[in-house]
Amino acid sequence: MSRSHTDVSEEVTAEACPLVEVLDHVAGKWSISILVAAARGPVRFTELERSIEGISRRMLTLNLRKLERDGLLTRTVHPTVPPKVEYDLTAMARELYSSLTGLMEWAERHRGAITRARAAYDATASAEPSGQPSPQPVH
Repeated sequence: MSRSHTDVSEEVTAEACPLVEVLDHVAGKWSISILVAAARGPVRFTELERSIEGISRRMLTLNLRKLERDGLLTRTVHPTVPPKVEYDLTAMARELYSSLTGLMEWAERHRGAITRARAAYDATASAEPSGQPSPQPVH
């Protein structure tokens, strides 16, 4: 007996759901910036705030909490006056950082090709009456 289309969709959704959930948390603009900044070692809140251009204090706080909750950051409060708080990557986050580094290297290597492909696509799209390029046969 074959599976129905619905069963296959549910199976794919069930398999992809954890992946999508994790990527939603770690692939955000601020999360990646925080992970990259914290990869240098224990880093204080103000250091993170200064090193991540455009992030507000509130957004930094929310993302730090989210990453800590996900087990990607540790937060250490040193008993000083005023309290000294440091954030550091967990072993799991260091592994993720290695993957992010590979992705950043890939993006750097292919940035020119992507720019050229976009320009070619846009030129073709603007020449078409519908504004969309006509489908090209796959070779």
